[in-house]
Amino acid sequence: MNSEKTLVQGHPCPADLKMNAVNKKFRVSGISNGLVSGLTYGIYSTLVVVASGYNPLASAAGFLAAPFVCSGLNDLFAGIWLLFYNAKEGRMKELRRTLKTKPGKMLVVGFLLGGPIANGLYLVGLALAGAYAIPISATCSLFGALFAWIFLKQRPTKRVVAGMLFCVLGAVVINWVKPAGAPNFTLGIICALIAAMAWGLEGVFSSFGGAMIDTDVAVNLRELISGLVVLILIVPMVGAFKLLGGTLAAGTPVFWLIASGLTAAVSYLTWYKSNAMVGCAVGMSLNVTYAFWGVLFSVIFLGQGLTATIVLGSVIIVMGAVLVTMNPLEFFKKGAA
Repeated sequence: MNSEKTLVQGHPCPADLKMNAVNKKFRVSGISNGLVSGLTYGIYSTLVVVASGYNPLASAAGFLAAPFVCSGLNDLFAGIWLLFYNAKEGRMKELRRTLKTKPGKMLVVGFLLGGPIANGLYLVGLALAGAYAIPISATCSLFGALFAWIFLKQRPTKRVVAGMLFCVLGAVVINWVKPAGAPNFTLGIICALIAAMAWGLEGVFSSFGGAMIDTDVAVNLRELISGLVVLILIVPMVGAFKLLGGTLAAGTPVFWLIASGLTAAVSYLTWYKSNAMVGCAVGMSLNVTYAFWGVLFSVIFLGQGLTATIVLGSVIIVMGAVLVTMNPLEFFKKGAA
């Protein structure tokens, strides 16, 4: 009798095994969504730069007009793509309901931080500093982990802190040598850094609200609200209303922004899902792999010059993001087993 009892105690019960399997599948799904969000955001970053290379965007006066026109149209088109998706899934009634809930209102704050502020400044950074702005903005994982620690009480481990420091080091390396022919390089880097802070805060709000609200609905609202706020409020404020009309009339840049809107929609959808599944710090760390993809695509398709500082800094930032996400030693232990 005792031996049978010991045998039963020595093995986990079927319910525990099933729960462990469900938890593992849930985490794998969260990690997969995070990686997809990084890849598609790298594509989005490339497509927006392509769109801004066509007139009237390419010849726009000032350094705010073209980025905010691109930001507003991109987010609006992303929201429209997601409207089609949610209409097909029968979720249209949830859009209005979500805005009336407390988690929904929390998400709206995140939308405004991550859309009009972060995305707009990110595109300004791309316009002024080129591909150098991409890995700098990827320090959002650092700010996401920091803000999650402060506001969500998700205390980081020593490994996570080390990964955060790697992100900072990578940003310093990238900014160490200013590229030739970029007089506003430092301003572009500062804009990208502010964007990273705003995205870090958005990650906190999305982690809180996204766990209680359908992420498909949340992201749809995020893109629509961001696009409308930029186009209705910010574009006139920066004197770009005429540029907006000219861009819509030109046609070609709109085609590229519709394509970028689709990739942005996929990226934000998978990012919000990842944050809700595996937490803000891990979700954002996976998302920032877009630093690698964005730089790679910029070099291949946009002719961006490749320097030692951007390569080294990008690698360090991605290493930091991976370190925040997982313990490399555990990975090798599993491989050995």
